[in-house]
Amino acid sequence: MGERLDAAVRVPGVARRMAEAARRWLDSLESPQRAQASMRFDSDERYVWDYRPVPHQGVALKDMIAAQREAAMALLDASLSLRGAVRVRAIMALEPILAEIERAAGADNVLRRDPTLYWFAVFGEPGGADPWAWRVGGHHVAVHITVVDRDFVSMTPLFFGANPATVPHGPHAGLRTLAAEEDLARELLARLEADQKAIAVVAAVAPADILTQNYRSADPDAVPVGLAFAKLHGEQREALVRLVRHYVERAAPEVAAVEWRKIEAAGLEAITFAWAGPEARGQGHYYAVRGPRFLIEYDNTQNDANHIHSVWRDFTHDWGEDLLAAHYAASHKP
Repeated sequence: MGERLDAAVRVPGVARRMAEAARRWLDSLESPQRAQASMRFDSDERYVWDYRPVPHQGVALKDMIAAQREAAMALLDASLSLRGAVRVRAIMALEPILAEIERAAGADNVLRRDPTLYWFAVFGEPGGADPWAWRVGGHHVAVHITVVDRDFVSMTPLFFGANPATVPHGPHAGLRTLAAEEDLARELLARLEADQKAIAVVAAVAPADILTQNYRSADPDAVPVGLAFAKLHGEQREALVRLVRHYVERAAPEVAAVEWRKIEAAGLEAITFAWAGPEARGQGHYYAVRGPRFLIEYDNTQNDANHIHSVWRDFTHDWGEDLLAAHYAASHKP
């Protein structure tokens, strides 16, 4: 991006909607809550994220009244696509279902399976000239968004998970919260010819989790390479594009359009697809899609291969690092 921010990646409408929604949510809080929710932009806490059911800094939905919860979810809606926002709510709604499954199995951790244990926090001043950010974190949800120079937005890292991936029984039996994350990859795998599959399938056994986990920076060398887009043809290429776009389009449409243009500009030919584990459904499996600038990871191995972790990362754009570098370079020029 050089020493200045590229106007082609501005998304002023989204940035403005998020800033307004963030201010409305902060204004809805009582003073002690606002102090808990508001942090400095340069705080190391901004880089902390976790998709496990552990406490986060910020204010939890559990500790908000109805109007505050509505304002918090409106901030989410302003930031993600309709599909992305619906998926987050569906992931949260799995918590009581998981509690019932674990209770029936004799587990004694039901109290932490709570659809209101999701924490919201804001870093810096929304809508101001200085960079600011916000996040929501909890079990299987990690949304981290950074805004620079009012109009430039980073949406990564962005993590969605689901446990159970398929609800096994009860009134919601058969429900698949992140179905497309699995099905689109299987569609691509099924279209590969034998010699292509021999390259794409990198291991007979899938790893126990996404390999980049919740590290601050995603290491491209941590994930397998697999088969390059350049070695695909026709419907195979279309299938890989659909898979990548599915992750990118978790973001608000204007942001997704910018991110897709950047992926295309970096070169589709170099994007690779790697699969680990058996091809048969119901078995532990994993895939990674790696491009010159981005990474998608998916894993479904835990709980008898009924527990999905999926993430979209960007090697330079996570936490808005490239935007911030250009911002500070421009700001500190003589």
